[in-house]
Amino acid sequence: MKKIGNPAELMEIVNGFRLSRIILTAFELRIFDHLAGKSCSSADLASLINANKRAVDRLMNVLMGLGLLDKKHGLFTNSAFAEQFLVSSSPDCLGGMGHTADLWRKWNTLTRVIRKGSAVELEDNFNERGTNWIEAFIAAMHARGVAQGRELALLLDLSGVKRTLDVGGGSGAFTFGFIEKNPAIQGVIFDLPNVVPVTQKYIDKAYLTASVSTLAGDYLTDDLGKGYDLVLMSAIIHINDPMENQVLIMKGADALEPGGQLVIMDHLMNEDRTEPLQGAVFAINMLVGTKHGDTYTVDEISGWMKDAGLQDIKTMDGPSGTQYITGRKP
Repeated sequence: MKKIGNPAELMEIVNGFRLSRIILTAFELRIFDHLAGKSCSSADLASLINANKRAVDRLMNVLMGLGLLDKKHGLFTNSAFAEQFLVSSSPDCLGGMGHTADLWRKWNTLTRVIRKGSAVELEDNFNERGTNWIEAFIAAMHARGVAQGRELALLLDLSGVKRTLDVGGGSGAFTFGFIEKNPAIQGVIFDLPNVVPVTQKYIDKAYLTASVSTLAGDYLTDDLGKGYDLVLMSAIIHINDPMENQVLIMKGADALEPGGQLVIMDHLMNEDRTEPLQGAVFAINMLVGTKHGDTYTVDEISGWMKDAGLQDIKTMDGPSGTQYITGRKP
C-alpha cells in the first residue's frame, strides 16, 4: 500500500468510498446481469429492478464514466470488462463483490467498534447464516483461493504427499491446486455442516469427486481425523483468539503422520504489529466483524506450533505477497 504523502492523496483515499459504494450498489441491484448481452434505457432498467428512474439514470451515468457501461443514443450496455467480470453467469465473475458489500455494512460501525473494543453488530453463528450469505462468502474466498492454491503448490514439495486436510477449506480451491500438481493426492475438506454442501458443488464442478471428500464439523470442538501428510489452515487463525488457535494448531499437529507438515496461510505480523500494512488493516476487519479475531505475529504463531511439538518452523512469502508459515511433525 502507498503511504500518504500529501493532502490531495489523503482526500483521494477519504473520498474513495463514493465510487466503491456506487459499484457495490450496481452489483447488488444486478444491473450488469440485466444488461448482459443487450442494451436498455435507464428508465426501462429502473422498472425491471423496481427503483427510481432518475436515481438509476444517475447511477448508470457514473458507471459509464468508469468504463463499466457504454451509452449510445440513451441506451446502456455493459462494457466488455463488465460483461466478463461483473455478470454473474460469466466464469470470470468477481463473485467476491457480494461479500464486499456485506463488509461495507460492518465497516460502517467502526467508530462504535473502536470505543467498545469488539464488533457491535455480530451476526449469527457462521453455520446459521443463510445460504445466500454463505455462497457469497465462499465465492469470494474461491476467487482468491484458486491462484493462491496454485502458488502454494509450487512453493511446497508435494512429491511424497498422499493425503491432505484443508481445515475450514471452503470451496476446496487450495486442495484443487495441490491435486493439479500431484494428481495422486487424496484431499479432505473440513468445514461447517452448512458449508460442505457448497463445497461439494465446487468439487463436482472441478470433476474431482474421486479425489476430494468433505468432512463436516466445528474445528474447535470436533475431531479432524488422522493420517494426513499435510494439514492446511488457510485464513482461519485470524478468526480465533490466542487460546483457540493454540488448541486448533495442537489438533492439526495431532492429525499429522510423522514427517507431515502443518501449513498456515495468514497475515504474519511483525512484532510491533505495524507491518505488513495490509495485515494491520485486516486486524480492523476482524474488530468490526468478530468477537475476538485478530492478526498475529510470527513469534505468536511459531510459539503455538512449537507447543504442538512441531519442528523446522519456517516462513515463506509467495510471489503474490501471500505469507505462509510451516512446521513439520518429527
